[in-house]
Amino acid sequence: MNSEIEKTAGGHLSPFEKIKRVNVAGNEYWGSRDLAEILEYAQYRNFEAVIEKAKLSCFNSGHRIEDHFADVSKMVEIGSGAEREIKVTLLSRYACYLIIQNADPKKETVAYGQTYFAVQTRRQELADEHIDEERRVLLREEMRRHNVKLADAAKDAGVTQPIDYAIFQNHGYMGLYGGLKQKDIHRRKGLKKNQEILDHMGSTELAANLFRATQAEEKLRRDEVKGKDEANRTHREVGAKVRQTIQELGGTMPEDSPVAESVKEIETKQRKRLGKAETPAKKKSE
Repeated sequence: MNSEIEKTAGGHLSPFEKIKRVNVAGNEYWGSRDLAEILEYAQYRNFEAVIEKAKLSCFNSGHRIEDHFADVSKMVEIGSGAEREIKVTLLSRYACYLIIQNADPKKETVAYGQTYFAVQTRRQELADEHIDEERRVLLREEMRRHNVKLADAAKDAGVTQPIDYAIFQNHGYMGLYGGLKQKDIHRRKGLKKNQEILDHMGSTELAANLFRATQAEEKLRRDEVKGKDEANRTHREVGAKVRQTIQELGGTMPEDSPVAESVKEIETKQRKRLGKAETPAKKKSE
């Protein structure tokens, strides 16, 4: 095992990476018996005690145990064609991290595993952050496009003046945000004057507003709504329906959603990353 760790340090595949499996849904997992062997637990029953400690740590940290530990049975050959049923726990990356935190620290492989899973877990967190950032940028752009379409539908319904459109938009917000107008949401979120609400929404809150905008546009056109008052009422009703759905699903109410980093700042970071990625290629071509 010592030589295997040294090989890994020299750039070869980690022993923990070698035993990783991927299911049909594309999700990675580790088998507890494979992990026990890597961590040099000769008696699996001793490793089961470590798994139980890890499950408790998982529960205490506020995570669902079943999301990270899956107890299953499988048949293994024991010779002469006979088979025996054994218990195996399928583990997420986070479960492996917790197990290693609760394993025997005197084992060299445990110390190595602590570093490996801490680094890999952090990498996954960063990857997830980038995915959410990409999602927010896309949703914000979709929101811009559909607000233009919504404005056109509102104009066809009789909302023609800027002041009237501001009132129309407020009705949509009031439906979705439990009676709060745009300025109320701005104040509740603690945003500065020059900060736009939509730029500081997380992906879930943005998605709710995008659904409100698309459904309001469709309803205005489908029902051939006419008149400012009727358009306002329609927009508020649509917002209220979206809010009702969130409540029924047990989701976080939009007004209680945390303020996120500005989408504009994310776009700036993305341009910088893109610039760094393109620079070597540019130099090579020159």
